Amino acid sequence: MLAEERQQMILQILTESHVVKLQELVHMLAASESTVRRDLQDLESRQLLRRIHGGASLLKKLNEEPDMETKTFKNVHQKKAIAKLAAKKIKDNDCIYLDAGTTTLEMIPYIKARNVTVVTNGPAHGDLLVRNKILCYLLGGLMKRTTKAVVGSIAMQNINLFRFDTAFIGVNGIDASMGYTTPDPEEAALKRRAHDLAARSYVVADSSKFAEISFCKMFDLREAAIITDEIPEMCQSLIQEKTSVCVTNHSSDSVQC
Repeated sequence: MLAEERQQMILQILTESHVVKLQELVHMLAASESTVRRDLQDLESRQLLRRIHGGASLLKKLNEEPDMETKTFKNVHQKKAIAKLAAKKIKDNDCIYLDAGTTTLEMIPYIKARNVTVVTNGPAHGDLLVRNKILCYLLGGLMKRTTKAVVGSIAMQNINLFRFDTAFIGVNGIDASMGYTTPDPEEAALKRRAHDLAARSYVVADSSKFAEISFCKMFDLREAAIITDEIPEMCQSLIQEKTSVCVTNHSSDSVQC
């Protein structure tokens, strides 16, 4: 197989699976490890992928941000499972922060704790919370066209009025070195402030967010626990060294919850 053919196959595999291990590529391409490594180096030099520990991930623009409609239909089953597990962390009489996002939105039907008070910057969240008869405070401010999240200086002033038992926060990237990241600095600032105002924080994210880095850092990995459907094997040990992780599939004894 020609190098160009192998590299096109690598990009196709990454388009479908988002992250791929080196040994998987060796097997799928029927090529030597050294050959695949050279292909990955070449593709990275052309800014078509990013090499990570033990494999590669598809390269995204650091400030790329999918809109709410696009995210709604991605990894639906994983998000529902994560949301159900996250909702179990909410206790009777808790005051919580629900970050705008599709995974946190999925949490609302699973909230069974009594007398819960929710603060959110997601208008869709506010609507669903009210329909589910859950007391809700909606932050004011600028509503983004893409994610429909409310952000900006007014939202920041509003959130400073509250304190939380728990904050549930969405991210675009989880990386062992760079921590939790998201594309928009204003949204990152609000997420960071929600975390600061909470006694404990959970990052709710499906497995596609691991080994990804976006433009703006929110906080370090150790500052929040992660609730997810799966940790990709190639970054599992690095992630678990720095924070606790709760997964919806409890088959792995190594996962902490």
